[in-house]
Amino acid sequence: MAFLTKSLPRRTVLQGLGATVALPFLEAMLPAFSLRGRAAAKAVHRFQTFYVPNGMAMPYWLPKGEGTAFELSPILEPLAPYRDQMLVLSGLKANWNYIHAGASGSFLTGTARGGRNEIEIIADVSMDQLLARHFARETQVPSLELSMDAPANAGACTGILSCVYTHTLSWRSPTQPLPMEWNPRAVFERLFGDSGSTDRTARDARLRQHKSILDSVTEKLVSLKRDLGPQDQSKVDEYADAVRDVERRIQKAEQQRDLELPTMEQPQGAPPVFEDHLALMLDLQLLAFQSDLTRVISFMVGKEQSARPYPQIGVPEAHHPLSHHNFVPELVERMSRINRYHVQLFSKYLAKLRATPDGDGSLLDHMTILYGSGISHSTTHSGDNLPLLVMGGHHGRLKGGRHLSYSDKPTLPLDTLSGV
Repeated sequence: MAFLTKSLPRRTVLQGLGATVALPFLEAMLPAFSLRGRAAAKAVHRFQTFYVPNGMAMPYWLPKGEGTAFELSPILEPLAPYRDQMLVLSGLKANWNYIHAGASGSFLTGTARGGRNEIEIIADVSMDQLLARHFARETQVPSLELSMDAPANAGACTGILSCVYTHTLSWRSPTQPLPMEWNPRAVFERLFGDSGSTDRTARDARLRQHKSILDSVTEKLVSLKRDLGPQDQSKVDEYADAVRDVERRIQKAEQQRDLELPTMEQPQGAPPVFEDHLALMLDLQLLAFQSDLTRVISFMVGKEQSARPYPQIGVPEAHHPLSHHNFVPELVERMSRINRYHVQLFSKYLAKLRATPDGDGSLLDHMTILYGSGISHSTTHSGDNLPLLVMGGHHGRLKGGRHLSYSDKPTLPLDTLSGV
């Protein structure tokens, strides 16, 4: 029990990737007197989407057996340490008519049909945004929408349809898709502003500055409104609502002023190496959950039609063309390496979540993570039998360690997840 009597510095960090990145919280970093207090702290439930593009090598994905007596497939083997917090779902069918646009466009919306050209944009409110509305007053940031790819916000990317369908999962309204941020520097600024660091002194200075600016804006709005007509006053009221939301976030930040965070300096941008970029993006997501800045994150490992090659695992071909393998066995096997590699990287993220204390357990215990793709066999753009996992402890609400097959109900929509 010697580890209870001393602790590593909270500021233990790793240098690299264009940023100073904190180690995940370890028990050795916790003061002895605080272990019991952290265990007694009230934990909250969090939701995350982890989307992988271009479908799956299905023969290497589907597990054998159902219920608790299932055998992990080659792609799923890296998740063996988390089997007890895993739900494998099979037999679910997407209801979208369009190819890659529908895969990501309907993944969280369940929309059956979108626009008819590159300028007509329509879907529905996505599941993550419904949850974001629920948690909006509990956190400073209602949700994060993140990707590994720079967005294309105009033009057609798949067929004649707008690029927004392949570049986002999240929709605030049927006509308002949310852009996905790919630059770690911008994500850091969204969470911590331009203070340059998660250090408490820098956070306090930024908070005082923003509060001073906000007080000045509020006073000027009151003065301005006295001299305006009814129509302009209505516009000022709408603006004031936005100001009040900023006030709410500042109040929430003040409540969290004493929160101890790992030290992380503001990243300079996106590292050129895929694995380094991904690790930095995932560290930012973990930090956002750990500090309770948000409880909802949607993350795309890649956009649909991603052409990223993976020579580091012996797959030099571009991902999207390889996914159209026409069921040639050698190509399907090569495709499965990409799918397994994504799962391996995901498994490393789960390890960090499990190693981060939260309430009476870990962050992973109090999370629900939807992992998967909006296409099964990409070579035919099939929406049948979607490859889906639900990972995490689900805040004690779902029993893991199961393969649930819906093969007798192949047209069940994604919202079936809410009833698992």
